[in-house]
Amino acid sequence: MVGIGVEHVSKCFGTAMALQDIHLSVQGGELFFLLGPSGCGKTTLLRILAGFCAPDAGQLFFGSRDVTRLPAHLRQTGMVFQSYALWPHMTVADNVAFGLRQKKLPRSVIQERLEETLVSVRMEQYAQRKPNELSGGQQQRVALARALAIRPRCLLLDEPLSNLDAQLRNEMRLEIRRLCKAHRLTTVYVTHDQKEALSVADRIAVFSRGRVEQVGTPLKVYKTPKNRFVAQFVGESNFVEGRVLGREGERCTVETALGQLLGTAGDPAIALGDHVYLSLRPEAIRLRGERIDCNCLEGKLVDVTYFGEVAHYDFLRCGIRLKVSELNPRHLQHSSEEIIYANMRPEDVLLLRS
Repeated sequence: MVGIGVEHVSKCFGTAMALQDIHLSVQGGELFFLLGPSGCGKTTLLRILAGFCAPDAGQLFFGSRDVTRLPAHLRQTGMVFQSYALWPHMTVADNVAFGLRQKKLPRSVIQERLEETLVSVRMEQYAQRKPNELSGGQQQRVALARALAIRPRCLLLDEPLSNLDAQLRNEMRLEIRRLCKAHRLTTVYVTHDQKEALSVADRIAVFSRGRVEQVGTPLKVYKTPKNRFVAQFVGESNFVEGRVLGREGERCTVETALGQLLGTAGDPAIALGDHVYLSLRPEAIRLRGERIDCNCLEGKLVDVTYFGEVAHYDFLRCGIRLKVSELNPRHLQHSSEEIIYANMRPEDVLLLRS
């Protein structure tokens, strides 16, 4: 296992700044995700790690070795592309063995590694098939096997599941995590799919406009986003503007158009009188038939969308709509004229700067 260090890396394409002073540390054996919208720089960083393009500034380290100017074929990385990039005229076995033959390894070593890798991705029975005889998920396994067969120091994945249907994506998420952990691979994985990152990653770096907005575990990034962008991009959130009226430790009283709310501020710089945004996750809002003392809003349900195990409501108060999610829904037949109460725990009302 080898750790990866990215130190103050920047990259421009003409006048466009793709990466701005990126500093990241990936631990050996870690599944590390680069998450962000299209054009945020995550794929550019992956290509720099692979050696396909060079940074304008900064350094890259694999372990203690500086690989910033090392050619791609000497970095010992395995790359899995969005398009799979399988040779259509070759069998599964030949595709997987391609990198091994390029290394001019002995025939016995190639055969041993080939068999071992095909078994690990559960594709041994398809060894003599061509790519066009395989499903999308099977092609993805072959692409993974080809990358794993060369025994890379680290594995680089560029949106590998984007061409698969929803059910197959769910299956392959678990399969990729199993393979990476079984082979003890340091893995950097690029995606714009928040659920993919939250369900598979050990840690996530959230990118926006060539910068890293936040790095942390899936739980940390989701539960305590650093700013409004992270809260909005990772999951779904309601945002309500307010002004801080009081603060004791992390607990703050905030004046909003909905009324006074008690919330939590992780940022010690937030002070009395500051303008803030309150982030309210839809699933953190509880619907009640009666009023309680803390963070209880009176309003009406004006719309509902039913998904079976969950329902999404629009809760209306003072002309402001809040999205509310309810597992095992109980309020589907609630009249739009009836009064209902929405309640939030103070630890679920997060104070954020813009």
